[in-house]
Amino acid sequence: MNDVSRSFRGNSNAARDIAHHLHPYTNFKKHEQSGPLTIVRGRGVYVMDDDGKEYIEGMAGLWSAALGFSNERLATVAYEQMKQLPFYHAFSHRSHEPAINLAEKLKAMAPVPMSKVFFANSGSEANDTVIKMVWYMNNALGRPNKKKIVSRLKGYHGVTVAAASLTGLPNNHRSFDLPIAGILHTTTPHYYRGAQDGETEDQFTTRCAQELEELIIREGGADHVAAMIAEPVMGAGGVIVPPKGYYEKIQAVCRKYDMLFIADEVICGFGRTGNVWGSQTMNIQPDILSCAKALSASFLPISAVMVNDKVYQALMTESDKIGVWGHGFTYSGHPVAAAVALEAQKIYEEIDLFGHARRMSPIFAKHVQSFADHPLVGEAMSVGMVGALEVVADKKTKAPFDMATVGAGNRVYNHAIARGLFIRNMGDRVAVCPPLIINETELADLFGRLRQAMDATLADLKAEGLFKG
Repeated sequence: MNDVSRSFRGNSNAARDIAHHLHPYTNFKKHEQSGPLTIVRGRGVYVMDDDGKEYIEGMAGLWSAALGFSNERLATVAYEQMKQLPFYHAFSHRSHEPAINLAEKLKAMAPVPMSKVFFANSGSEANDTVIKMVWYMNNALGRPNKKKIVSRLKGYHGVTVAAASLTGLPNNHRSFDLPIAGILHTTTPHYYRGAQDGETEDQFTTRCAQELEELIIREGGADHVAAMIAEPVMGAGGVIVPPKGYYEKIQAVCRKYDMLFIADEVICGFGRTGNVWGSQTMNIQPDILSCAKALSASFLPISAVMVNDKVYQALMTESDKIGVWGHGFTYSGHPVAAAVALEAQKIYEEIDLFGHARRMSPIFAKHVQSFADHPLVGEAMSVGMVGALEVVADKKTKAPFDMATVGAGNRVYNHAIARGLFIRNMGDRVAVCPPLIINETELADLFGRLRQAMDATLADLKAEGLFKG
């Protein structure tokens, strides 16, 4: 046992976690030193740790807990479904009512006409499925070379081998031997960081579209490039909202080269951007749509992929030719998860959750924009009920802090936790994405704690001679 582990001796949660639990998205060495922050219960927009400290969950867990952390109806539905049919699969023409009902409901909610719904268990699995669908479809259509898929730098689409390849973040590729062949990455539509001197937003979006087209041509054009995938609003890449007109220009390029457009609605779906779908907010007409997270309010793992009839007809033809669509998961459309997801959608409608999110969005935006004049904030950005602040060393020049030695965003994160607030820092971009049920008083409390964390970070940086502004 090393010296670090000795500080967590005994049978505490921390000691047992360090001894047995391998965490996602974690520095394992640091985890041995710090141990976990163990959450034991939730209530509304709050969660509590095993020391009894309460936190505002300012990230809805992982962009996902739309109804917060307590809902008796969903717990009851899960229990009743477990008593009736705790598990069944959807392989080989089998089905069950919860999956049928949920598929029907999602088609009715879709932002554009869709033909069929496939169920998986996470956003990663959904987007992994999407890649296979694109490849399968083009084989069905006699286009064996048309397989390349375009994603974006800083885009986030999951962590399976294929989905992590779509993801455009270095730490999801480094030492994993990713990305796999045939996955391309184009320009991040972040005007604040990506615009050239004197470039207007319209000129910037035109250049993004031109750079996409140049990439497609370099990679073989319409004969080789099959699809583009995009989050309507980029989440884990930093909450990046593309400028007006971006998607119209991008989709025009995709149509020119006969490419499918895939909307990754894993974060944006179910009210997060002020509409049911981010595709509606951003004027996207997807051929394929993936969703997860708030599909079940994150009470149980479930995800879905919706495809239009053009895609479905190709999948059907090829599955008939081969004899089977040889893809699926044991838990695809799991009856308990499907029943809970369907009940979540009913609750959303009954309490007008999406309308509440739209009504709260201007208040949320006002809070975010109130940080625009903070000495550390270079950009304050939001859409609907998701926003971000970019922490910079110099507001005028946009100069960043040194990530390795200063870690300004991580300082804000730690100061927020000390004040009972969970946020997320992606480098020096600090994100806020609360449960959609949050009210005006709770929002004010959330942003009040965030301001205290920003001010404490500023004081630290000044005291250490790291900020001169």
